[in-house]
Amino acid sequence: MIDSKAEQSDLLDCLLRMGDLLLDAGAEISRVEDTLSRLGTAYGAMRTDVFVITSMISMTMEFPGFEAVTETRRIRSDGQPDFYRLEKLNNLSRSCCTEPLPLEELHQNLEHVASGRKPLYAKLIGSVLAAGAFAVFFGGTMLDGLVSAVFAVAICFLQERLSHTDVKPVGENLIISLLIGLGVGIAATLLKPLHMDMILIGDIMLLIPGLAMTNAIRNMLVGNTISGVVRLAESLMWAAALAGGIMVALTIVNYLH
Repeated sequence: MIDSKAEQSDLLDCLLRMGDLLLDAGAEISRVEDTLSRLGTAYGAMRTDVFVITSMISMTMEFPGFEAVTETRRIRSDGQPDFYRLEKLNNLSRSCCTEPLPLEELHQNLEHVASGRKPLYAKLIGSVLAAGAFAVFFGGTMLDGLVSAVFAVAICFLQERLSHTDVKPVGENLIISLLIGLGVGIAATLLKPLHMDMILIGDIMLLIPGLAMTNAIRNMLVGNTISGVVRLAESLMWAAALAGGIMVALTIVNYLH
């Protein structure tokens, strides 16, 4: 299937791109390693060795009649979950394992997935429902749920805006939590029936890095200790920034009140 050194290099480049996109979509380390190994086998490799951590992918492939080649790629990804792209990448990898695509077509499909994003309206609907439901679930009134849903829309637009800047997740969580905390605090001050704590609980649920923490623990349990520790440390920093932003906002609101 791989008939030249150039094709071998092209395939390696495509698979590294696949791994890069998987990590960027929030896939766990074992999923990335397994996907790349299966794709290498599907394209005819006698041996495929893959080493992945959150910031690097190293891959060695050996094909019949060719010397083994190794390539390492630096990954610059925040690893924030994007199930829309993750599903697309999983479907693409499964179809390639069943019937390998020509390398040019595989490259085009990867770039198509890379350029795609979850529709904003879908993110808005999910955020509104989640924030409102959590606010009511933890003891808030229907009015608290409605206000929490309104601020969830603000969170979505802030995330969308900050995603086009160089602000990292720690700074993003700090900025959003500070602004939302101030907004909720002012609203609760002006409208006495509102319960500020319940509204904030609903909105904070949208920002907590729960999946990243879960993946970090899972990585450590299956033996990917380095990646797990690094991702856990990042997740704790995101959570600390979130808590810090809320604390500063509440301090300001209490002082003004």
